[in-house]
Amino acid sequence: MTNFTCTLGPAPSGAGLGEKSFHIELPNWAEQANGNVLVKSGETVTLVTAVMGNELLNQGFFPLTVDYEERFYAAGKILGSRFMRREGRPSDGAIITARLIDRAIRPLFPKNFLREVQVICTCLSWDAQNDPDLSGLLGASLALSLSNIPWKGPIAAVRIGRVQGNFVLNPTYQERAESDLDFVLAGKQDGDLLFNMIEAEGDEIPEETYEQALAFAEPFLIQLLEFQKQIIARSEVQKIPHEEKDPLFDDFKKEFRKWLEPKLGQALFQGDKQTRMASLNELKKEYAALVAEKYNDAQIQKYAELFFEEEIGRIVHKGVLERDQRVDDRKPDEIRPLAANAGFLPRTHGSGMFERGQTRTLSILTLGAPGDQRLFEGMEFIGKKRFMHHYNFPPYAPGEVKPLRGPGRREIGHGILAEKSLFPVIPAPEEFPYTIRIVTEVVSSNGSTSMAAVCSSTLALLDAGVPIKRPVAGISIGLMTGEGGTYKLLTDIQGPEDHHGDMDFKVAGTKQGICAIQLDVKVAGITEQILKEALRAAKKARVHIIDEVIAKAMPKPRAELSPWAPKIATFHINPEKIGLLIGSGGKTINRISDEYGVEIDIEETGQVFITSQDKGQLDKAVEFVQNLTHEVQVGDIFEGKVKRIMEFGAFVEIPGGQEGLVHISQLAPHRVNKVQDVVKLGQTVSVKVTEIDELGRINLSMKFSTDE
Repeated sequence: MTNFTCTLGPAPSGAGLGEKSFHIELPNWAEQANGNVLVKSGETVTLVTAVMGNELLNQGFFPLTVDYEERFYAAGKILGSRFMRREGRPSDGAIITARLIDRAIRPLFPKNFLREVQVICTCLSWDAQNDPDLSGLLGASLALSLSNIPWKGPIAAVRIGRVQGNFVLNPTYQERAESDLDFVLAGKQDGDLLFNMIEAEGDEIPEETYEQALAFAEPFLIQLLEFQKQIIARSEVQKIPHEEKDPLFDDFKKEFRKWLEPKLGQALFQGDKQTRMASLNELKKEYAALVAEKYNDAQIQKYAELFFEEEIGRIVHKGVLERDQRVDDRKPDEIRPLAANAGFLPRTHGSGMFERGQTRTLSILTLGAPGDQRLFEGMEFIGKKRFMHHYNFPPYAPGEVKPLRGPGRREIGHGILAEKSLFPVIPAPEEFPYTIRIVTEVVSSNGSTSMAAVCSSTLALLDAGVPIKRPVAGISIGLMTGEGGTYKLLTDIQGPEDHHGDMDFKVAGTKQGICAIQLDVKVAGITEQILKEALRAAKKARVHIIDEVIAKAMPKPRAELSPWAPKIATFHINPEKIGLLIGSGGKTINRISDEYGVEIDIEETGQVFITSQDKGQLDKAVEFVQNLTHEVQVGDIFEGKVKRIMEFGAFVEIPGGQEGLVHISQLAPHRVNKVQDVVKLGQTVSVKVTEIDELGRINLSMKFSTDE
């Protein structure tokens, strides 16, 4: 077994908290995989494997699969259903980690590579300090680099946090909880340092802070890249041959490019997506028939399909780089026509619709009781979630016919991206105790639906009366690169610019700062200069959307909640009274819930939440609980029932189920010879607390004026 260790740091003075290291082992455990490595970060251990299929597949896309596998044993936990104590489908967190690794490694596979590749990252041990996602990405880079799979790595990735104004390298979970920034970025060296993946979220972080974090991260990325190069240099693995350009088809290219270019230009550069797609489909049929007539060769016909897509990309690039011409004739920094609406669904608690060109999203918000929070039980996290955003992409949105299935990785990824974008402006539970769920339905798609989901969700929050800090908007910035380092940025990319462009840089935030970033590229990476320019372009666009669209549709949260939304009352009781409120076996709390038709949630701190659709029943339940848990004090006056009569006085039950003694001398302002002369069993009487002794016994009196 060969071992390698890379220690990142020490960080510049005042900028980081301690040194961080990765330990690489090459045990060849998975010896039948094309590549496998073991990555250790602290006591977090991740096994990463890379396997390549033997057959060439022509599916119109590169068949790469990346899976991240959580194992409960890694955290020393036995979880899952009581009837099936094992891992089930991947958690949302596992899917996000798999997508993060996928997005970083995918651009570096060679062009037209058609063999199936699968990368699997399995967390074998988790120390509750070091996140396995960075270990998985580093392991994927090395497993691919040390295999015979063609791949243009290595890549490196780091996470940057910011605690009390200081940047922190690869922060622990505790440091991340204290941080206002979670910035993961990956890159490679190709002369300059190029960035090819970003996943970030923060509490309205200014663009300048991201630029500073980028500069802080660069030396550590370079250090990790050099570390991997040293390991790779010792390897004797030979990559399988793969030519990105096949000289056999040069004549084919020359012949059909001349025929295709003017026809593709005419079909592509028109604003309406459906018209464009219809024109392209007709042209593709004509082209395929022409190829089949001239070449009775299956290999050439397969290549012809790839060449058609390649030519679309080339012409889209050429239009932008040479003429500033986009497929819908917009200027490079021009946003498509915008529209917004809110409050149009009568029975939902909040609704918002946002339109950007032919992309249209509908977001519906539901308010629930605190007990409606989502419960998590996983390897890394066990807890509750009170704000949720879910994203649906039905087949009719892009005008397709497909079977309806559950949410896939794309839907989960886009939903969580919008959720991260909105979370920083969601009010604290102390201010707004509701559980909040937003569902975004993409009803029409022509690019950038996740950022449209952010905008329509903001409108739904405002329509529902949720007191958010500020409106949030999102935009996607694209990129077209040419020879000699030339490039053009595109604001608000749509279908062909996304599919055939070189970058999808999603940025969501408020006018004050950025809440979330996601960067995907189709080239090796982008420079620091491009990244900075994209941040500025995104800010200009989102401020425009907030001021000109969202603010005009819903300038502020509605003052009143929907009449169909539940009502919540919250107050605090002595934690020692929680058992009294719950009762033996839950009898008391269930009786209150059934009698008044309410939901009751209690926190360990003594915070009580009572939820009901009926305001009158809610008030009655609140009064009952407050009386039940009331802390009796000297001077309190109650209405109570006589429960027991003794020779020396009467015991009266006061709210809360407690009993106090009214001594015979306190029954009336005159002398009483017999208790039954004044009170009867079951009678309701007014009593005043006169004393609570050291044993907690309550003494009452009926000798008081109602004016006291």
